[in-house]
Amino acid sequence: MLKIGSHVSIRGGLIEAAKEAYSYVANTFMIYTGAPQNTRRTPIENLKIEEGHTFMEAHGISDIVVHAPYIINLASYKEDIYQLGKDFLRLELERTTLLGANYLVLHPGSFTDKTSKYGIERIASALNEVLSETTVPLLCLETMAGKGSEIGRSFKELKDILDLVDLKAKIGICFDTCHTHDSGYDIIYHFDNVLEEFDHLIGLDKLKVFHINGSLNAIGTKKDRHANIGANESNPRGQDFIGAEALYNIVHHPITDNKPLILETPWLDTKTNLYKEEIAFLRG
Repeated sequence: MLKIGSHVSIRGGLIEAAKEAYSYVANTFMIYTGAPQNTRRTPIENLKIEEGHTFMEAHGISDIVVHAPYIINLASYKEDIYQLGKDFLRLELERTTLLGANYLVLHPGSFTDKTSKYGIERIASALNEVLSETTVPLLCLETMAGKGSEIGRSFKELKDILDLVDLKAKIGICFDTCHTHDSGYDIIYHFDNVLEEFDHLIGLDKLKVFHINGSLNAIGTKKDRHANIGANESNPRGQDFIGAEALYNIVHHPITDNKPLILETPWLDTKTNLYKEEIAFLRG
């Protein structure tokens, strides 16, 4: 089954998020529980969760995803930032559970003035504090582009985190096409080889969510700039260096079957409903 949707707003609660997704002819979607840059959150009782699930059930929408805010940095050496990250991750896991989502996607973190080894150990230590046997959603560490000092730019770094986590069954991986391309993996011509490497290091069973994005950059540039699918030189945001054909092939690869595929492509200020068009194209 092809489960495909996009990031949608939760400003009007889960019911409005579900209605927005439905307007794109999506059957899944991703939300932030609030602004990704801060800790301000609408009280959970105001998010119209029951109405949202009723609408989703009636319109064939399921298996939704929550994305943790960018302010969580579990690799930080600064104790106040580190503690904030752990505390807020606990709250986000609780909110994800109450929203009825199966996955919480998390950027692993940035080691800033330390080393990647330090950051990896710091992340694993935080996850060992936060995760418990009663944790319900899968915490999905996202593949990253390698911008600055962010961790997760290689499958090996994600493996190194997993090796140090006690409750490995509570961890999954979110595979971002823009990020893996920008970090140097050839997902255009050798996607199967990329999957073989992932399987060797981590295991394909850990792939739970996919972010389907084009890239404004050539392979290996480590910049993390998303592009609309198949965009060319005339696009206001620039050209997609991955290309529509490669992304279509990934979406229809057996590895993505029955997994949430989430578009995070740019929302251009036009009258064109790009999410709807991109979802329609990827459905084929």
